[in-house]
Amino acid sequence: MKFIELTVHTTTEGSELVADVLWDHTVYGVAISDVNDVIALQRDKRTYWDYMDDGLAARAGGDVLVKCFLPAEIAEEKISAIRGELDALRVRSEGIFRLGSLETGSREVDGDDWIDIWKKHFRPLHIGEKVVVCPEWIAYERKPEETVIRLDSNMAFGTGEHETTSMCLELLQKYLRAGDTVIDVGCGSGILGIAAVKLGAGFAYLTDIDYVAVQSAGHNSEKNGTADRTRIALSDLLEKSDVKGDLMLANITADILCRLAESIPRNLREGGTLILSGIIESKLRQVKEAYAVKGLTLLEERRKGEWFALAMRR
Repeated sequence: MKFIELTVHTTTEGSELVADVLWDHTVYGVAISDVNDVIALQRDKRTYWDYMDDGLAARAGGDVLVKCFLPAEIAEEKISAIRGELDALRVRSEGIFRLGSLETGSREVDGDDWIDIWKKHFRPLHIGEKVVVCPEWIAYERKPEETVIRLDSNMAFGTGEHETTSMCLELLQKYLRAGDTVIDVGCGSGILGIAAVKLGAGFAYLTDIDYVAVQSAGHNSEKNGTADRTRIALSDLLEKSDVKGDLMLANITADILCRLAESIPRNLREGGTLILSGIIESKLRQVKEAYAVKGLTLLEERRKGEWFALAMRR
């Protein structure tokens, strides 16, 4: 299968924001190439390198490349939409984030080549005290205290690598109680709902408005042996459902979280916990206020990089 590799030139500060725009238009992978990440690893006392180019540090702060892959037959339409969203992102971020040039370039690639290369770089991730997220093609020996979530990440939508997802997993481990009913709004790969069940939830309801995400979540739930305790729906929230959750998760974007503030709390039990993620600093106050007026009290706020997550109680 032929793909178009789209490259956007940005900055370290803007790379995650650009990546989020690209994820809205592809299920086939987004990659960030940032020399600053390599330099940070070199300075990490837990990481050891055999060799690093002597001139690499001198290039810190330079151009950052964010790439995504689009099926060739729909690439032209998608690229046009992406450029429009990047223009809108520049306007919203003026005076807040440096985004660089946001210039784009594209080339045709063979799908099998980049998928195989990408697989080689995906390794098990340890998140919080218990959770290990592991690609299904890698053999991993679980330690007694670990909860392993196996994902077929070819279908993407959340692997735990992104700060927003890892914060959700950390907060989930902190606030989940045995037997809880969990609702995940915008479930993507299903990673959060699957983790909840494997950590002791009684049942998890997962929803997403993207058909491929729902298929991905179903596939991953089967792989993890949680299908009998999960229900996955192609739906915006749980409209037409009276299901009440003890714990709800929504790892989306701040604008959508604000839009859903009217409806999300309807499916959360009194005393229940709501975990929100995908929030940038400029939108943090707006999200807090949107849910505060619906009777939710802030329990905890976390930050990773440019992203924030909130735990709230009804």
